[in-house]
Amino acid sequence: MSPKLPLPEPLASISRHNLLYPFLFSPIHPLPSLSSHLNKSRAGNKSQCQSRKEARVSLYAKREDHSSPLACAGNKYRKLEYIVPDILSSQPRFGAGVGSELPAIPGSAGSSNGADGNDRDRKITTLVTEGALQSNHTVQVASVARKLGLESVVLLHKGTGGGLRSSSDPRAFTRTGNVQIVKLLGSDVRILDPPEPDPVSGKTKTQDELVEKVLEGLRSEGKNPYWIPSGASLHPLGGLGYARCAFEIAAQEQEMSEELLQDGSSSAQSQDTRPKAEPFGPARFDYIFVACGSGSTLAGLIAGFKLLEKTQRQPQLTNARPRQIIGILTSPTQPKPYHEERILRFARQAGSLIGLDPEKDITMADVRLDDRFVGSGYGVLDPGTKKTLEFVAEREEVILDPVYTAKVMRGVMGWDFGKGEGEQGNVNALFIHTGGQSALGAYADL
Repeated sequence: MSPKLPLPEPLASISRHNLLYPFLFSPIHPLPSLSSHLNKSRAGNKSQCQSRKEARVSLYAKREDHSSPLACAGNKYRKLEYIVPDILSSQPRFGAGVGSELPAIPGSAGSSNGADGNDRDRKITTLVTEGALQSNHTVQVASVARKLGLESVVLLHKGTGGGLRSSSDPRAFTRTGNVQIVKLLGSDVRILDPPEPDPVSGKTKTQDELVEKVLEGLRSEGKNPYWIPSGASLHPLGGLGYARCAFEIAAQEQEMSEELLQDGSSSAQSQDTRPKAEPFGPARFDYIFVACGSGSTLAGLIAGFKLLEKTQRQPQLTNARPRQIIGILTSPTQPKPYHEERILRFARQAGSLIGLDPEKDITMADVRLDDRFVGSGYGVLDPGTKKTLEFVAEREEVILDPVYTAKVMRGVMGWDFGKGEGEQGNVNALFIHTGGQSALGAYADL
């Protein structure tokens, strides 16, 4: 697969530091056993409308867990590719402190979001980020820090989600999996208990206040820290990586379509007296499924495909059904409307940077979320998710993770393809595997 990826302006001109494999896109491959299982279960579902022929679903996986040579490849490296140039800048525009709202892009290179301007004129020495105990994001930030020759501080919150509380071996949960890997990468790992009320004032510090205290401490030691929010989603550049990925997926669709045409032509030449069946494979992915945690992976894809539609219209696809990008929510902490509003903000933020009119081009109608498989808590391996993880391993030899991708696959297998659309023939669905398998070692019951 060629790494060349023609991008429209201004996306093409936004600075990017390559962290992915330089000569390969992350691969897309079929999931034939899961496709067969899904189609058989749909055909046998008596609740399906019997008056129309059901669409045949072909499932594929895009392996973001095979995207980078750095530790535990996964979706955060794409986000970090667009953040690294700011980290390496002599005057970083972002990363100075914690903000509860997504900031606007500053007009000047010296804007600093809250820290002393003099600090922003010095080179960054330390990357600081946070996450739950088994955070994939923290591993990838720690890995990038090592790659750039920087220090890293990782804040792991015991109280985030329910993984620790539900673990049959809490001690192992705090030491193995991603915690172990972050330490192997040389990061300063600080495991934080949930904040407690101050004995004098009675007030409880927020996680943001705890982070600011860490940043202040590092500055007092003469270091210049750069803050990367959990999942990189609240970072103003966090959605750009997956806006670019939309064009990568489109390029792979084109290549796969050309290969199908060539295969069909060869078959026609060698068997030209026999009737030919329609090729069973993707000319275009009608559905794209991805985890929705912190949110900018989904938001970036929404913005990227919107830009693709505006700049690369393909005549042969003008009558195609609308492409649906579906986020599978992985945590019940906040209600679905909260996530919908958040994704819309992130998508519009990315859209404003890549040449879209964020208010006109991206609307709430573009945000599709499925909250049926959030389970009882973030990071909690519920029975249904565990069963799906084991099923996919047995059927496709593909290892999912317990926090994100196993829940996404539940969403894929439970989706009503073609509902109300009268779809016939092939429906092509792409499951984006965002990584995370390194957390499996902490889940003792698997």
